[in-house]
Amino acid sequence: MTDIKKQAKQDIHELYDGLKKYEDQSPELMDITDVLQQVYHTLDTTKNPEALVNKLTKYIYISGFKKITFAPAENKLLANLGAIGQRAGLNGAYGSDYSDKSQFYGYKEEVPRHS
Repeated sequence: MTDIKKQAKQDIHELYDGLKKYEDQSPELMDITDVLQQVYHTLDTTKNPEALVNKLTKYIYISGFKKITFAPAENKLLANLGAIGQRAGLNGAYGSDYSDKSQFYGYKEEVPRHS
């Protein structure tokens, strides 16, 4: 496993654990933790981890915008993941709907719904 994948997995794991401790488990927050878990498991097999992490951070920011106030520790982890995602360069340019949770799941995988 590359250093980028290791660092991303560590940051995702810490972010997931931190968000699961929030008292208000809103549908948006549960969607974010679902996606964090999915990306964590997908990172080992993806050919372009930077692009996947880039999609992840954009999804989190769009899903949580004005709905979730992240603690400083979670903001730092998101910034770390954002820095990894920036390494994707043009490969990180993604023309899909960043707020669509299903982009992180395979064709035959069920997408958890909370709202």
